[in-house]
Amino acid sequence: QVQLVQSGGGVAQPGGSLTLSCKSSGFTLSNYPIAWYRQAPGKEREGILCIDSDRSTITVDAVKGRFKMSRGRQDNNLMFLEMNSLKPEDTAVYYCAAGPRVCDSAANPKDHYWGQGTQVTVSS
Repeated sequence: QVQLVQSGGGVAQPGGSLTLSCKSSGFTLSNYPIAWYRQAPGKEREGILCIDSDRSTITVDAVKGRFKMSRGRQDNNLMFLEMNSLKPEDTAVYYCAAGPRVCDSAANPKDHYWGQGTQVTVSS
């Protein structure tokens, strides 16, 4: 069965840190571009970080310098999102995604593999 399974997330205080992980099954994650998206309450889902097929990284301004994504070093089917200096506005459901055009904002989201989503809440 082809799927992405996420873990991590939860509640953090402003200025705190959280790490999300995402593991593939049924396909080799390292063969695809990968991305992290998030959807805040009342807002559309947005891409925040992406590693493309040429290993270039795309980061939106809202998380630049605070969030970092990476692939598993010893596991070709893992990816991570490290979130630091968290702000209340980072509160959202976070999704991992993979696919040939996952870094292309014009691509059809239905063509990507998606994780199940993980709630991240930043609150004091």
